[in-house]
Amino acid sequence: MKSYAFAIILVLVIFGTIGGFIYKRFASFAAMDFSPPPVTIAASNARREAWRQELSAVGTIEAVRGIELTAETDGEIIELHFDSGDQVKAGQLLLVLNDKVELASRENQVASLELAQILFNRDSKLVKQNTISQSQYDQSRADLRRAKAQLAETEARLANKKITAPFGGSLGIRQVDVGDYLSRGITITTLQDYSELEIDFTLPERHAPKLRPGLTIAVKVDAFPEREFAAVVTAVDSRIDPGTRNILLRARIEDSSGLLPGMFASLNVDLGETRSVVTIPETAMTYALQGNTVYIIEDAEGGGLTATARVVESGPVRDSRVAVYRGLESGERVVTVGQNKLYRGVKVLVDDGVQL
Repeated sequence: MKSYAFAIILVLVIFGTIGGFIYKRFASFAAMDFSPPPVTIAASNARREAWRQELSAVGTIEAVRGIELTAETDGEIIELHFDSGDQVKAGQLLLVLNDKVELASRENQVASLELAQILFNRDSKLVKQNTISQSQYDQSRADLRRAKAQLAETEARLANKKITAPFGGSLGIRQVDVGDYLSRGITITTLQDYSELEIDFTLPERHAPKLRPGLTIAVKVDAFPEREFAAVVTAVDSRIDPGTRNILLRARIEDSSGLLPGMFASLNVDLGETRSVVTIPETAMTYALQGNTVYIIEDAEGGGLTATARVVESGPVRDSRVAVYRGLESGERVVTVGQNKLYRGVKVLVDDGVQL
């Protein structure tokens, strides 16, 4: 009996020892921290700046004086006095159409005018002497006026047979040749005066109260990516386009050297006003269809730092900084590098040496 009790006590001691060992092991595991290590990121403070108010737009550069040369009448081309790319002066003869019929008609009408003038001069003397009736004199005067009008009409048709440059400039590619039959309205070539260029563009109607002639514009084109051209608004349309709800503006480019009509241009219109905005580095903004977000660095429970996503209203980008109109205060710290590694509740470690 005593040996049986001793055996039971021994078994209990053994199990107690094993249980105590297991409890200690589990207690040590429970005290261990299995949370992931903090994510290393770079951060920057949002700051308030005074930004000049600008509006972005696009447009096409055009010449103030630029046309497509066409003929007002039909005819065969018998003379060409220009070639593609020529520089011409105002009034310079470019093209002559077949004018043989008009020349013959003019000779006939010159003779008729001379005869009408002689008869009129004679009847003018006779009517004073009461030798002829007043009606005959009136007929002579009408015949003279009719002869002058017919000759003037023929002279006008002859002038239409000659195409001259309406202003000085550069000709484009020649579209016709000697012997071609030219119909009215067919383009002969283009004529552009590069000395004065302008650009038409549109802006949303909500900006109409701020738009006026005299606003300055910075113009950029793909052909000169490192160069910025200055322009000035010269006119604002008197109505809003009901189809697009945009308003049309026209600006004159001050230094147009190197630019060509037809170039696509991007514009920044300076409204002449400043606005206080909160700005952050452009790399801190995450753009998405659901809303643009930034990660705000905050103190975490139990110590350390954490990053929390926040939806903000973003504005334009200027000098690698983006304006934030709503959702962010000046002085708040935002993540600038490493957003793709962040998730809800993550702890972060700020290292300003982190590079993109």
